[in-house]
Amino acid sequence: MKRVTAIIQADKVKNATDALEGKVGGFITLEGKGRGSGARPTVRMGRGTGTMKAEYNQVASIITIVDDAQLNAAIDAISGAVYTGTAGDGVIIVSSVDDVINIASKKKGADAL
Repeated sequence: MKRVTAIIQADKVKNATDALEGKVGGFITLEGKGRGSGARPTVRMGRGTGTMKAEYNQVASIITIVDDAQLNAAIDAISGAVYTGTAGDGVIIVSSVDDVINIASKKKGADAL
């Protein structure tokens, strides 16, 4: 099993989650702020009389646990949905998962997904 964490631009969450529907058992999304290689937006200051570069970009994380057989489908769905070809599209992090336990059903491993 693998944990897939995608850190993407916040405005691309709907695209990515729509693409994941039916390919994974479920996922969570988290909103946050981050700084990477993408350009930071210009924001207005105070009463709109000045502007400055934002310190951080608005980003979102999508996290899902998938069986090894679903891994490529999940990666392709996310990357295809958010790709623009410019710096700041995001990253997908894949890590191994030793076990998963569904609290309600008590199922373990791939059956818990």
